[in-house]
Amino acid sequence: MIQNFYTAAIKDAFTHVPTPQQEEAIGKLGTFLGSSTERSTFLLKGYAGTGKTTLVAALVQTCIDLDIPFVLMAPTGRAAKVLSMYAGFDAATIHRTIYRQSSPDPGAKFELGFNKMRNALFVVDEASMLSSDGDKQFGSGRVMDDMLKYVFGGAPGCKLLLLGDDAQLPPVMQNESLALSANWLMGCGLNVTEHTLTTVVRQEAQSGILQNATEIRKQLLTPHLLRLTTHADVCRVDGSNFVSTLEDSYRTVGMDDTLIITRSNKKAFMYANGIRGRILYREEQLENADWLMVVKNNYFYGLDYGIELIANGDMAEVVRLHGSHSLYGMQFVRATLRLVDYGTEIDVLLLQDSLLCESPQQLQELQKRLFEAVEEDYASIRSKRDRYKKMRQDEHLNALLVRMAYAVTCHKAQGGQWKHVYVDMGPLSKDQIDTNFMRWLYTAVTRATEKLYLIQFKDDFF
Repeated sequence: MIQNFYTAAIKDAFTHVPTPQQEEAIGKLGTFLGSSTERSTFLLKGYAGTGKTTLVAALVQTCIDLDIPFVLMAPTGRAAKVLSMYAGFDAATIHRTIYRQSSPDPGAKFELGFNKMRNALFVVDEASMLSSDGDKQFGSGRVMDDMLKYVFGGAPGCKLLLLGDDAQLPPVMQNESLALSANWLMGCGLNVTEHTLTTVVRQEAQSGILQNATEIRKQLLTPHLLRLTTHADVCRVDGSNFVSTLEDSYRTVGMDDTLIITRSNKKAFMYANGIRGRILYREEQLENADWLMVVKNNYFYGLDYGIELIANGDMAEVVRLHGSHSLYGMQFVRATLRLVDYGTEIDVLLLQDSLLCESPQQLQELQKRLFEAVEEDYASIRSKRDRYKKMRQDEHLNALLVRMAYAVTCHKAQGGQWKHVYVDMGPLSKDQIDTNFMRWLYTAVTRATEKLYLIQFKDDFF
C-alpha cells in the first residue's frame, strides 16, 4: 500500500529510535500523506520535549526525498525562524505566504492570494497562537479562516499539518486555541486526523527545564500544588545576584539570545529602564545597539525589503541613528534597524515617544494624538476618502512604534526560543496560582533552551 511506503520513508528519515507514541505518529502521518481524501488535515499536538520537532524534521526530509511540494509557515517571524532551524528548510510567516498587497500604496489592503500548488503539504507550527480574529488590513480579518481558504481553495490535493502544544497560552482574549481543536476544525469541513505526544523522549529527560515544564503541565488541573525544582540549567535568582547573572548571560550568549519574561508591560518597562541604566550605562532615551520590539503592525517600511509586514512583536537592533526632529509636539528619529528574525537591515522613521508608553492604553492615546495632528495637515482635502488616502502615505503617520525589548510579556515571547530566559512571576501568593497562571508559566519556561532563571519564586514553590 502507498501508505506503507510513506510510513517507511518517514521512519528512514528519523534520526533517533522512535518512542511508541512517535512510532504511532509516523504510521498515521504515512497514511495521511498517502491519502487522497480532500481537505485532509493532520493535527499533531505535543508537549515540550516529546519529540514533535524531530517528527517534523523527518517529515520535511521525506518530502524533499520524494519530491512532495511543501510550505512551512508560522504565525510570527520568530516562530518561523525557529521552525526553519529544526526543519532545516526556510519557513515564512502565514501572512507572508497567503496574502498579497492589492496595490503599491503603503496603506492598501492585503488580499488573500491564490494557492497554485497541487498536492502540496502545508505545515503550520505554533498553531496554538492562531486566532479566529485578526488585522482587518489582511483579507477577511480572520487569519485562520483565510489560511484554510488559501490551502484548500486552490488546486486539488493539498494537505494541512497543524503543530502545537495545547498546554500553552491561547491567543489573547480567547479561552482556547481553536486551531488545536479537532471538533472546531471538523466544523470547518476538514477531514481531521489527530495525534498527541505526551511522553518525553529519553535524550530530553535529563533537562531540568523540560522536567519542570512537564511538572507544570501535569499540574494544570491542580494549580495549587505548584512544585518546581532547581537543576544545573534551572536556577533561582534574587535581587542580590540578578544584575551579575544577567551580565553573565549577555557576555555568554549575547543580548539577542537572552530574554526576561514578565507578567505585565509595566514591569517589562521597569526592567528595560533598569538594564539600560545599571548594566548598559546608556544615558540617552535611544542609542545605537539598543534592543527594540515593534508594538504595532507596520506596512509602510518593509515593502522595499521584501517584507510585507513588520509585525507587532518583531524584534530589532538599532544599527545607526541618523538624527531626530520634533513635529506635532512629538519626537521622531531616523534609524537603521536590523530585524532580528529576518536578518535584514531597514531604514525607518521611529516615533520616539512610543518608548515612553508603559501600557497599551498610553500607546493608543499617543496614536490618536498623532492621527489627529496629521489629519489637520490635510484638512484642505475635502473628500474624507481622498484625505485618508493621502494620509496613508504620510511618513510621520506611518512612523514605526517601538518599545525596549530587554523584557517582554509572555504573549510577546510565545513562539520564540532563547538560550537564556529569565522568568519573573511577580508578587503572586499561593492562593493566586490558577490555571491561567500555570499556562503562562508553562509557556514562559518552555521558551528557554539552555538556561532558565526564576525570579521572585518563593521558597514554598520548591
